Parts: sequence; C-alpha cells; structure tokens
Amino acid sequence: MIRYRRPKQDDEFIMRYIDSQLVPLSHLNPVQIEAVRKEIPKRLGRGITLIACQRYEDNPIGFVHFFMHGELLYIDMLAVAPESQRKKWGNTLMVQAEKFAASRGCKRSKVMVDAGNAGGLSFYKKLGYVALRYHTQNQCHELEKTL
Repeated sequence: MIRYRRPKQDDEFIMRYIDSQLVPLSHLNPVQIEAVRKEIPKRLGRGITLIACQRYEDNPIGFVHFFMHGELLYIDMLAVAPESQRKKWGNTLMVQAEKFAASRGCKRSKVMVDAGNAGGLSFYKKLGYVALRYHTQNQCHELEKTL
C-alpha cells in the first residue's frame, strides 16, 4: 500500500534508505554528503513524501519524495529497501506521485539521476522518462516525461 509520510515513524527509515541506497551512488564527497544529510528534514517538510509499506501501520519499505512547481513535478528522491526491490514498489510509488501531480495540474515530470546510478537510469527510462541532457558539473542525467 502507499500512504503519506508520518515523520515520527518514517524518517528514521527514510534516512536509512538514503544512506544505503542513494548515497553510495552519489559523486559527492563526505563533507558534501553530510551537508545534504543535514538539510534532508527541511526538504522532507517542503515537499510530499509517499511511503510504500505492506500494511498501513507497517514501517516503510520504500519512499518517493517530490516537489511540484506550477506544471512541473520534480522527483527529488526515490529509494526502496534491497529486499523489496524488483517487486514493483518503485513503479507503484512513481505512478502514485505522477497521478497526484497530474491531478494538481502538472504536465511534466523531471528527475536527476547520478552518473553512477545505471540501475536508476534504466528504471526511469522503463517508466517513459527520456534523457534530456547530462550535467557535467553535477554529474547527473536529467530526464523528463510528459504526464
């Protein structure tokens, strides 16, 4: 099932998934990573986070965090626990985020994928995202999809 984030229950798991699933794929150095980690609570408070779990009261097995700006949905973070990967949880989270945003007027969705994240790049392409450009400075691929 997919539900909204409950900070007291979910944030520890979200940070664990960021550390185990996203940070290892990043090009950032340890000082930069620590700075990003400190800003995560603020980011979570500004956007919307959907949680994947088996049952409503269960702890998260994955999450997607996103922002909406006018007609643009921006996928900020997506991570799924290793034991729950390849079971459609990532797809389900993305479909829910895209439906939510489309219902609020978003027409396009964007995501940035770290250069070292070949699995993520493949995942988003399977969902219909198209590579627009590579940002050399940030070492990220920018992908977009029409909603």
